[in-house]
Amino acid sequence: MKSIHNKRIIVGPDNFKKVVDITSSGKVGLPKGQVDVQFLAKLAPGTSFEIHGEKYYLLECDTFDYIMYSLKRQTQIVYPKEGSYIAMRLDIFPGKRVGEAGTGSGAFTVYLSRLVGPHGRVYTYEQREEFFKLARKNLDEFCEYDNVIMYNKSISDGIEEKELDAFFLDVRKPWEVLEQVRKALKLGGHLGILVPTTNQVSEALVALEKSGFYTIEVSEILLRKYKINPERLRPEDLMIGHTGYLIFARKISDRGDGSSHPI
Repeated sequence: MKSIHNKRIIVGPDNFKKVVDITSSGKVGLPKGQVDVQFLAKLAPGTSFEIHGEKYYLLECDTFDYIMYSLKRQTQIVYPKEGSYIAMRLDIFPGKRVGEAGTGSGAFTVYLSRLVGPHGRVYTYEQREEFFKLARKNLDEFCEYDNVIMYNKSISDGIEEKELDAFFLDVRKPWEVLEQVRKALKLGGHLGILVPTTNQVSEALVALEKSGFYTIEVSEILLRKYKINPERLRPEDLMIGHTGYLIFARKISDRGDGSSHPI
């Protein structure tokens, strides 16, 4: 497993960004020229350098940088604009035990690993072998903690863990696996679902009600960035609009009668 402390990001003119591993060898291509990796390794994060009259800055690579500018992907990922909100709604913090399906390219898995910390655990399920292998490689590139347990299987065949604090579903038909997720969650545990279309939301809502979950929220998150120009501040011309709908629910008792309060 490679250390995240070996990662740096180069930022420069015209919104140039490139993540590099300073323990590697060779040269890094820039818009105007190249820079030797060994030269970068000697620079302190936060310092600058010039190549052919262009100034660049070398910074520590954070989770956002890695996911957006370095992580190899073959699938749609959970974007940071959703990731942070999902984490808060699922009440994920150091020490928590969290389940996930499907892993995809591993972007959200990387984030979950950092959130739960060295004493927490992330259990992630991915059915397709090619995605499983890619996610494993991406995790090895950046994860600081050895806290991710990966399964190359569908959760429709069952979930190994029990009494999980939270579970996140990013699968095409989440309503088909709610029973398995319910068995894996502790009573009152959090469930998050990401789907791209409204008909999937409707199908999931009906299934949640029948499966012993209390639905808390359905939402969509939009993010609009602005051009960094104090004299002519205005939104960027293009933006990533819709990426998915979020559904949040809690596991409730399946006794049916509940507990009555004496009058």
